[in-house]
Amino acid sequence: MTPRERLLTTLAHQRPDKVPKDISWGLTPALLETFRNETGCNDPDEYFGTDIRFVGLGISAERRSEEAVRRRAKFGPYLGDLPGETRITEWGTAHVPGSYLHFTQMVKPMQRFLSVSDLEAYPFPSFGEEWRLAHSRAEIRSFHERGLAVGGAMAETIFETAWELRGMQELFLDFVDHPGFAAFLLDRITDVRCDQARFFAEEDVDVLILGDDVSMQTGMLMSPVTWRQWFKGRMAQIIETARDVKPDLQVFYHSDGNPERIIPELIEIGVTILNPVQPECIDPVMVKEIYGDQLTLWGTIGTQTTMPFGSPDDVRREVRERIEALGQDGGLVLGPTHTLEPDVPWENVVALYEAIEEFGVYV
Repeated sequence: MTPRERLLTTLAHQRPDKVPKDISWGLTPALLETFRNETGCNDPDEYFGTDIRFVGLGISAERRSEEAVRRRAKFGPYLGDLPGETRITEWGTAHVPGSYLHFTQMVKPMQRFLSVSDLEAYPFPSFGEEWRLAHSRAEIRSFHERGLAVGGAMAETIFETAWELRGMQELFLDFVDHPGFAAFLLDRITDVRCDQARFFAEEDVDVLILGDDVSMQTGMLMSPVTWRQWFKGRMAQIIETARDVKPDLQVFYHSDGNPERIIPELIEIGVTILNPVQPECIDPVMVKEIYGDQLTLWGTIGTQTTMPFGSPDDVRREVRERIEALGQDGGLVLGPTHTLEPDVPWENVVALYEAIEEFGVYV
């Protein structure tokens, strides 16, 4: 099977030749440097032979300097003075380098907004520039020509985009004190995301990558009532927009932590893949037993426990257990539950992907 065939077979809950593998959200800069020193390569996906590539509506390397200057001019009035090494997202949130590893301090451009008129005047991105669309089309086509699956990357879909613009405390207060303001902001973001979803469906991506961290280690970050009121319908609108173009499109939803209370409603609005299924706070076996005929589990290898603190043998054991418990009828994509942090030993990274290859062959 090609990687694309393998993934699509798995997502159809049929048995492929072997378990697909993924690197999820990649390696932190320190571990990426270790990877480069150990392998002489720059791309972990290529080195470990993962089955899918995520493609966003981003910018080519050749345009990055030009775009950085343009964003400073575009969003500067909302951000104030910033250090020269600050990175500004396409939505206008600034990331000022912090004092520890790769962490940053966010500067939120809408934090002092007072009215809907402030939102109406804000320069929201469209992601519809022809040069941007052409770049993404070429990436999607190139990966498909190589037999790889492609995910249209739209994670941090609504909630995280909103609070990174407005501020988390301010956004939750808006839900109560300024509902019209909150609705305008979320609708504006949703409109942009619908346009992106339509584009990815038209370009025949294999998976639509959605997600917001609406849960934490102990449960939901907000009540299910709040999630239903503000996010469920808007997320359903994005999925419906994509499926109007490609009815069989697989939909991936990411939320860190334990989103167990809303899993049935994620399925209801069209989600077919749950990520990352953190074993430290939600039982992957339970999810498989209850929802395994409706959801593919994607991730499941703990980045808070086994990967940083286990031995290579522990990593191999966890991989084998996951495959035996979750993957016998397809419906499993194995990889870390999140970014691999600097304290993950290189030997454990190697053990993870070697074990998937060793134990993941279906017979």
